[in-house]
Amino acid sequence: MQDDRRALGTAGETRAAEFLVRQGYRILDRNVRVGGVEVDLIVRRGPLVAFVEVKTRRSTHFGGPELAVDATKQARLVRAAAAWLREHRGRARRVRFDVVTCMAPNQPSGAWQTVHWPGAFDAGS
Repeated sequence: MQDDRRALGTAGETRAAEFLVRQGYRILDRNVRVGGVEVDLIVRRGPLVAFVEVKTRRSTHFGGPELAVDATKQARLVRAAAAWLREHRGRARRVRFDVVTCMAPNQPSGAWQTVHWPGAFDAGS
């Protein structure tokens, strides 16, 4: 079961990265551990650096995947972003926290549903 969930999460992160690249972002880091927290994606577009949490689900039985980015997760991502920015001084003039949700298809021939939530929360949340 754990391997299946890990594979689903990895597939969702790959879809999210591909989606963001098509939107003009450049991947700076993927699954990077900084400040004791793993950040799924760190992307850049122009002067903006976005720290991206990716949530992947097969169904919305327990609510949409975006609901899993609760206040505790947000605080961890803010802490990780601060640590990353200290290590990479001068890399960002603007910082944003995004969420990308990926819904896996119910059948092999189905399409993934990917939604980008730019500025899903801020450091003061």
